[in-house]
Amino acid sequence: MVGNSFGQIFRFTTWGESHGPAIGVVVDGVPPCVPLDESDIQSWLDRRRPGQSRFTTQRKEPDAVKILSGVFESQTTGAPVSMMIENIDARSKDYSEIAQKYRPGHADYTYDAKYGIRDYRGGGRSSARETASRVAAGALARKVIGHLVPGGVTLRGALVQIGTMAIDRANWDWGTIEDNPFWCPDPRMTGQWENYLDDIRKAGSSVGAVIEIVAEGVPVGLGEPVYGKIDSDLAAAMMTINAVKGVEIGAGMSAAALTGEENADEMHMDSTGVAFGSNNAGGALGGITTGQDLVVRFAVKPTSSIQTPRNTVSRDGGDIEVSTKGRHDPCVGIRAVPVGEAMMACVIADHLLRQRAQIGSLGSQAPLAR
Repeated sequence: MVGNSFGQIFRFTTWGESHGPAIGVVVDGVPPCVPLDESDIQSWLDRRRPGQSRFTTQRKEPDAVKILSGVFESQTTGAPVSMMIENIDARSKDYSEIAQKYRPGHADYTYDAKYGIRDYRGGGRSSARETASRVAAGALARKVIGHLVPGGVTLRGALVQIGTMAIDRANWDWGTIEDNPFWCPDPRMTGQWENYLDDIRKAGSSVGAVIEIVAEGVPVGLGEPVYGKIDSDLAAAMMTINAVKGVEIGAGMSAAALTGEENADEMHMDSTGVAFGSNNAGGALGGITTGQDLVVRFAVKPTSSIQTPRNTVSRDGGDIEVSTKGRHDPCVGIRAVPVGEAMMACVIADHLLRQRAQIGSLGSQAPLAR
């Protein structure tokens, strides 16, 4: 199986299965002398950890990270950084009934058709459990970004829609996202989502979501046209996350309904240099960062593991019904927020190192750039 690595200079490879003894990640390209210990990683893993509310899977995993290589005396050495997370609370018996059944919406059929074998215990390699490894890589990417960018980059994510219920952007408050189980920036919406998801969960069903990730303070000039654009790499990064079915940058799909006058982000000079009147471009022009906020949204489909019987086929070619028991997220999009943050951090760290390798400095060479 290939395709388990992401990035060019800051490059990570994840390994392990949902119900194996452990999962983990190896990160290459990390500069030396970046301060790092396990607590720097653990704080971000704790945000993704399952079982923290009734709206996520009740699998109880501590997600305790162990750094196995690449760090000496609390600093990176420049060698690959290897990290491991043990699986503590896997219950493989929950999946014995679907060992010979293909669950609709899952990767069961395609994995079996491609490889001739599949790990049916929680989906094996295709499980969202793999995303904990990405979050560990993203935590390291944040440290690299802080090491390379004076003043740092503020990188945050929020859940902006569950099912058909979207937030009111007029109520957006970043200060509230840590105060509710949804990473919701609209405090008026959390109560409605709670009631809605309680009904979904009790019915044994699921629902999708939309997540928005924003990076503030990204330097001007990151991106490698034409096939290494910052926005194309961000889109690719988000599409690798389990259950993601759509990605947009800036105004995204809604830009199709704008006129040229409405869509153009007009520019002017201020005390800091070139400034913009709007950000429909989402922080990238021609695949190169503008210095504005990088804004990415992605849509996550409903969790495919539901209790409602669905028509499917068996491994031996019979027409059957299947319903999935076990512990599952009624809205997998909730825990996708820290995963989206991690993937954006990895892309930014990679492009910072690529910029340093090609140009030798951060920021544009243009005299008007901030």
